[in-house]
Amino acid sequence: MKTGAKLPEVTFHTRVRDEEVGGPNPYRWQDMTTADYFAGKRVILFSLPGAFTPTCSTYQLPGFEGNFETFRELGIDAIYCMSVNDSFVMNKWAESQNLENVKVIPDGSGEFTRKMGMLVDKDNLGFGMRSWRYAAIIKDGVIEAWFEEPGLMDNCPEDPYGESSPETLLSWLEKARAPEMA
Repeated sequence: MKTGAKLPEVTFHTRVRDEEVGGPNPYRWQDMTTADYFAGKRVILFSLPGAFTPTCSTYQLPGFEGNFETFRELGIDAIYCMSVNDSFVMNKWAESQNLENVKVIPDGSGEFTRKMGMLVDKDNLGFGMRSWRYAAIIKDGVIEAWFEEPGLMDNCPEDPYGESSPETLLSWLEKARAPEMA
């Protein structure tokens, strides 16, 4: 599942705010498909081992959020952060990170991640099955560019980070844009 490949068709079970629900937890279930997120757009998808984890919360997610306008100037319509966490966890994490631009996608059962070939066992950390860290630039549901951390394996003793960083994707987009500007 790399450059030129079409994304797998999956239905994501999300929770969205709906004031008509009322009460202290005004959210309802809303199923979203791969097409809902990716059709007709050029987007960044980055996936990480878990919401609220140190590298994800300190560097990766804030880096994409903080560079959102620069990514837009480089032709990106949306940025999505995915994790093998349920919608409740992803929504709380987005709230705690004060996200305004990056949208979270819950892959609670890991179906999308498995079909992408990126589902790994992280029992060594007590996580169970999670996503290997990667990022992709996706145009209309097809992978345009792929950025995967090295060493893909179950129970990896490290948490490699760099290839899927916002800085790496910004650099790629700037280089890809350079020939257009000439």
